Amino acid sequence: MRVTFLDHSGFLVETEFVTLLFDWWKGDLPALEPGGLPLYVFASHRHEDHFKPEIFALDHGTRDVRFLLGHGIKLRNLGRWGFPQSTAEKCRNLRGGEALELPRAKVEALSSTDEGAAFLATLPDGRTVFHAGDLNWWHWEGEDKGWNRNMEVNFKKCAEPLRGRRIDLAMLPLDPRLGEAGFWGPAYFLEIADVRRFLPMHQWGDFDYTRKFLEKYPAFTERTVQTERAGQVFAF
Repeated sequence: MRVTFLDHSGFLVETEFVTLLFDWWKGDLPALEPGGLPLYVFASHRHEDHFKPEIFALDHGTRDVRFLLGHGIKLRNLGRWGFPQSTAEKCRNLRGGEALELPRAKVEALSSTDEGAAFLATLPDGRTVFHAGDLNWWHWEGEDKGWNRNMEVNFKKCAEPLRGRRIDLAMLPLDPRLGEAGFWGPAYFLEIADVRRFLPMHQWGDFDYTRKFLEKYPAFTERTVQTERAGQVFAF
């Protein structure tokens, strides 16, 4: 499995079965061989730091392309964005709890504590890849205590389908804007699920924040692979 960190929360995951593209809106996309493996393009939700309509230009007829979209991304906008109805036929909006069997992967959607969905893709050999989108334990200092408490409850409810499951690669938000509270979400994921490799995302360029996370939670060091720059490539 070859993984390219594109930027922010964007990743390209290349396997021998299928190529998976998650939340690409920024950063250089490596050249994809024409006529190669199927390409499954994920956009967790419509926020501009996770989605750009230009992803639909990847449907240029040289490979099998499918678009798996959080439910807030409206397909009726394809015409306004300049894309034909034939592209809409390759799109599927998913809500939490829905699953989709594709030729080279099974895709499950989890509800999110923000908009859209998180995605778990299972490959034909059983390996699993999870991209959380903005599913996170959002705790903001200065926010109403009731709001923060509800967020904790909702986050744990949304994450519950992953309890005890093996996840070979998990891309999880590690957001420095939350201060130390930004550690809580990924730590909870790593505690309830059998995550083999954790790639931090949503760090807004503050890659040193991963070091601070591991100082607080050293037990997760072996499973955490630090992202340090856009375009970084990992081989697992």
